[in-house]
Amino acid sequence: MENNDWLKQLLMVGVGTTSLVAEKIKEVSEEWVKEGKINPDQAKAFMEDLTNQINSEQGNWQKQMERQMKNMLQDLGVPRQTEMDELRGRIDRLERQIRDLENKLWR
Repeated sequence: MENNDWLKQLLMVGVGTTSLVAEKIKEVSEEWVKEGKINPDQAKAFMEDLTNQINSEQGNWQKQMERQMKNMLQDLGVPRQTEMDELRGRIDRLERQIRDLENKLWR
C-alpha cells in the first residue's frame, strides 16, 4: 500500500508541474497581447493548443510512470495485490484444514 501512496504522490507532482506550466503559458500569452505581438484570439488559440498538448502528454507520462513502477516493483520481487489475496486465501484454507484435523483428533 505504501508503494501506491508513493506513486500517487509522484503523479500529484506531475499534476502540480502541469498547473505551473499552464499558468506560465497564460502569463506569456497575456504579455504578448499587451505588447501587440498577437491578438487576443491568437492568444486564446495558443493557450488551448498548448494546454491540450500538455494534457495529452501528461496522460502518456502517467501511463508510462505506472508501467515503469509496476516493472520496478516486479523486479524487486514485490508481489501484486492479486498475488497477496491469493496467498491469504490459501492460508485461510490451510488454517481451516488444520482446525478440522485438530477437532477430529480430540473427538
